[in-house]
Amino acid sequence: MGMGTSTFVIRWINFLTMLLAIAVVVFGVWMSTHHDGCRRSLTIPVICVGGIIFLISITGFLGALKNNSILLWIYLILLCFVLVGILVFTVLAFIVTNNGSGHNVNGLRYKEYQLKDYSSWFLNQLNNTHNWKHLKSCLVKSEDCNNLSKKYKTSKQYKSAKLTPIEAGCCRPPSECGYPAVNASYYDLSFHPVSSNKDCKLYKNSREVKCYNCDSCKAGVAQYMKLEWRIVAIFNVFLFLVLSTIYFVGCCARRNAARNQSKS
Repeated sequence: MGMGTSTFVIRWINFLTMLLAIAVVVFGVWMSTHHDGCRRSLTIPVICVGGIIFLISITGFLGALKNNSILLWIYLILLCFVLVGILVFTVLAFIVTNNGSGHNVNGLRYKEYQLKDYSSWFLNQLNNTHNWKHLKSCLVKSEDCNNLSKKYKTSKQYKSAKLTPIEAGCCRPPSECGYPAVNASYYDLSFHPVSSNKDCKLYKNSREVKCYNCDSCKAGVAQYMKLEWRIVAIFNVFLFLVLSTIYFVGCCARRNAARNQSKS
């Protein structure tokens, strides 16, 4: 790659990522003031990511602008750490999300999930009392379960609905319990459960209780997290390829800068 081309590309790429980093930090600050405690817990990671992107970008930008090989060396080292981090996280994400899948139930368009099907990492995280207490409070605040009766006005609509993993696991008792549904948010619990599944006794019609203490709810959350992690992992594969290309261009820019400094 030409001497001027590589430094020009690195300069403008990092200028754009600096603007992106500032936008990420601003978004993180906005989240901290406009969301409840559930989403607010994401603000520190978001702000940290923005800060790291800004630090790397300004190092690469100044290195390319000043044609300084030392700054470009630092930039490449930082970028290398990012590449290794992305690669490790992506591999772990694919390993962690490899297990777990739903079970079909006759007469239902959605699947039900069992906690035992998921990886030990998910089990440890979801069975941790502190973690689940926080997640449960967020589920209650989300109103997903209470909105089902608004989305599905009749029992027929509810029975033919395609519920999300969290709705299927947290908002209703497992089908094996045999409780008849009066509507989308109320079950007739006067019937004796036909299953020994402990979730049958944990389910209550109260909007604060539902099946939030059930293993089926934890399994629904695990399935949701699995899908989210898979999306992030696939995105990381493309991100890794893009950053690898930028790293190659950065190597060319650093070599050219070192050559210029040796001539002068």
